[in-house]
Amino acid sequence: MTGQRRDGRGSRDARDGMGSAAQARAWETLVATARRTVSDGLVVGTSGNVSVRVGDTVLVTPSGVPYDRLTPDDVTGVDLTGRQVLGALVPTSELPMHLAVYRATDAGAVVHTHAVHATAVSTLVGELPLVHYMAGALGGAVRVAPYATYGTEALAENMLAALADRTGCLLQNHGTLTYGTTLDQAYDRTAQLEWMCRLWLTASSLPGRNPTLLTEEQVAEAGERLRTYGQRPPSRRG
Repeated sequence: MTGQRRDGRGSRDARDGMGSAAQARAWETLVATARRTVSDGLVVGTSGNVSVRVGDTVLVTPSGVPYDRLTPDDVTGVDLTGRQVLGALVPTSELPMHLAVYRATDAGAVVHTHAVHATAVSTLVGELPLVHYMAGALGGAVRVAPYATYGTEALAENMLAALADRTGCLLQNHGTLTYGTTLDQAYDRTAQLEWMCRLWLTASSLPGRNPTLLTEEQVAEAGERLRTYGQRPPSRRG
């Protein structure tokens, strides 16, 4: 399966247009993250997409190209208006969602998946019940954006409304979208969201029993503590 190109330019043009070492490093990390969504079972095939912002340029996975085939020559980038400024491969069809996030927030990276448990939850409720305190890492109860056709401005608008004061949301009958300051953070939020959805589905599956839920105050308190969670390992010198 090969990706579509906007014109007949060769791959060398894409590489020459990469522009900076920062973009090259960001593209490498983006490709690794996209491949991880497949290996971790959050997407199948070429579904889902990943982007990262470098200055005023948004690097994004191209449409219809298997992630294990992406190389440095395949870098794909647009400006914040959606005009392609890097590469020849057509950007993901979900570009409107990615750009909407960057225009409305301080996001440095966006991850969109079709994770099974999260997508299942999106068909059942209007927001994910507060079954675990990790909802605090996403800003509170995760809302479900009403369904709209993929790749449309309508979907982007619904997604932005669901993201208000949040860093992640579910897309009804579709999947998930999370963002963060880095690709690692955006990906971790995606993984946590999928895990919480699986947890709620599991806890809700016992007939006659309902899972205990946390209050908004409890989740908010956890969210404050999570802001300072984590540390860098000490540097090692040979």
